[in-house]
Amino acid sequence: ESELAAVNMLLGAAAAGVRAMTSSSSPGYSLKQEGISYMIASQLPCVVVNIMRGGPGLGNIQPSQSDYFQIVKGGGHGDYHMIALAPSTVQELVDLTILAFDLADAYRNPVALVGDGLLGQTMEPVTFPPVQPKEMEKDWALTGAAGRPKRVITSLELNPENLEAHNLVLQAKFKAMAEREKRWEEYRCEDAELVVVAYGTTARIARAAVDAARKQGLRVGLYRPITLWPFPDEGLARLAERGVRRFLDVEMSSGQMVEDVKLAVLGRARVDFYGRLGGMVPTPREILGQIQE
Repeated sequence: ESELAAVNMLLGAAAAGVRAMTSSSSPGYSLKQEGISYMIASQLPCVVVNIMRGGPGLGNIQPSQSDYFQIVKGGGHGDYHMIALAPSTVQELVDLTILAFDLADAYRNPVALVGDGLLGQTMEPVTFPPVQPKEMEKDWALTGAAGRPKRVITSLELNPENLEAHNLVLQAKFKAMAEREKRWEEYRCEDAELVVVAYGTTARIARAAVDAARKQGLRVGLYRPITLWPFPDEGLARLAERGVRRFLDVEMSSGQMVEDVKLAVLGRARVDFYGRLGGMVPTPREILGQIQE
């Protein structure tokens, strides 16, 4: 089978009311975009995992964060959003996967779990929290029509007025997600004059650089988005208003999240960028060097 087959099997399972997920890495995720768009239009919950690797093209199997635009801005066709969770540890891979399924069901919308090749190959001890199975009544699921009217799930609507009305329903849902589901972590930001902004594996590396900078007497903190969408702009805005002079965005890409950082800061502080490409991973020393500049 292929990624195209996988995403359409995912659609079928979700339509039957089953909790379902699929996973791939970068090029495979690209192939699933059409199906994800169909599922969002059909309001079908699922979890989609993308363990990003170096690109573009076939690229390599080394870590990367170059799919940010694709995931956050909507890689498929149409006006849509999906909550995107970015773990930075193996424990968070567990915890955020559980959360992803709950959010998908709550909003009847696919949820993305976004990692990278380094995190995907990391082995760490984890604690599995007690799981309380949730029985959710899915009165939209296709489970047979014995004794009741049949149900239809579709993303096809040829009447433009009806399609606009459906889009407005979806946009209201996306607005609710954006208002309720922003998540982030602040580390040593209380008195920081410079704040490093990073997510996923890069945030773990940046944390070591922040600690090293603190030992040198530099007032540096770390701001880690946990949701890439909705982007947690409010925390960055507050830091900028409080007087942070400089933000340093660090990514394993040519600079994608940095655009959202700039929008959050709105010119109230300087925003710099440092990135590595093609599967190269920034080191704490490299990030510390950027902090010291």
